[in-house]
Amino acid sequence: MRTIGNILWFVLAGLWLAIGYIVAGLLAFVLIVTIPFGIASFRLASFVIWPFGRTTVWRRDAGAWSTIGNVVWVIFFGWELALIHLFTGLLLMVTIIGIPFGIACWKMIPLALLPLGREIVPISSVAQDPYRLPA
Repeated sequence: MRTIGNILWFVLAGLWLAIGYIVAGLLAFVLIVTIPFGIASFRLASFVIWPFGRTTVWRRDAGAWSTIGNVVWVIFFGWELALIHLFTGLLLMVTIIGIPFGIACWKMIPLALLPLGREIVPISSVAQDPYRLPA
């Protein structure tokens, strides 16, 4: 069932959202100082293109630099990507079939705003480790 959901997601929203993250990552790579943001953006693109069966969790070793980086991320890239998720979710809500995908798209808005300090993991690993907190 996850595979069918991922294929439908890829066609309806995943490809376009991933392109947005890739563009943000390329812009971050152009500015040499923001290369870590580019790496995070490419990681998010891989999650956005095929999300079902995976989730994000907070990293325990993420410290103050992740918080500072998230503030910079929101200013330069985060709010634009969050708006893209919001708009795409609204478009997906137009049809009955798109409603679950619109909700999934809206659930990614916090990730688009604050990606640093998070890790993408399979859902099965979260079920096995009760101390991991899904984000």
